[in-house]
Amino acid sequence: MISILRRGLLVLLAAFPLMALAAQSPHDVVQSTTTELLSELKANKEQYKSNPQAFYDTLDRILAPVVDADGISKSIMTVKYSRKATPEQMQRFQENFKRSLFQFYGNALLEYNNQGIVVDPAKADDGKRASVGMKVTGNNGAVYPVQYTLENLGGEWKVRNVIVNGINIGKLFRDQFADAMQRNGNDLDKTIDGWAGEVAKAKQAADSSPEKTVK
Repeated sequence: MISILRRGLLVLLAAFPLMALAAQSPHDVVQSTTTELLSELKANKEQYKSNPQAFYDTLDRILAPVVDADGISKSIMTVKYSRKATPEQMQRFQENFKRSLFQFYGNALLEYNNQGIVVDPAKADDGKRASVGMKVTGNNGAVYPVQYTLENLGGEWKVRNVIVNGINIGKLFRDQFADAMQRNGNDLDKTIDGWAGEVAKAKQAADSSPEKTVK
């Protein structure tokens, strides 16, 4: 079973917190924002446990400004469905996506106790696309790999995808969306409105994956 630490970090990893300045490198973006998020959790953990909405608001404040929500949403829907979606449907899907992630993974994230996170130097940084690795130490001392894909959009680095412990989060949700559309008779509104349940299924799939630690 996937560890509580990795389940909790999935919200961080799927919609990564990037309080980025245009001048920051991909590594700096990941490092500075991770530090800020963990600092917020450490300072306000008890308040967040008793007031989940305050926790969700904090996550949204930190995560939303520099994540490529539009690009991620279109990637999950794929061109087949996103080109048929109205701007209102795309916006509703983005909001449902964020809300469901916070709901299902937020509480577990609060269990993180600063065991240790190391951000690796960026790889394949060609000015347009970059990969940044991270190593997360779990409660059992094992070190789990994380890899972010960032894109430079208008001079700012924004996250487009993440691989957590070998699980490609973008592909996981993309497959889940396609399956939901098929089950719902290609009813886009029905799939969007029921997305929280799809995130729950994706969480179960991730939870059942084997452990993979950094050697």
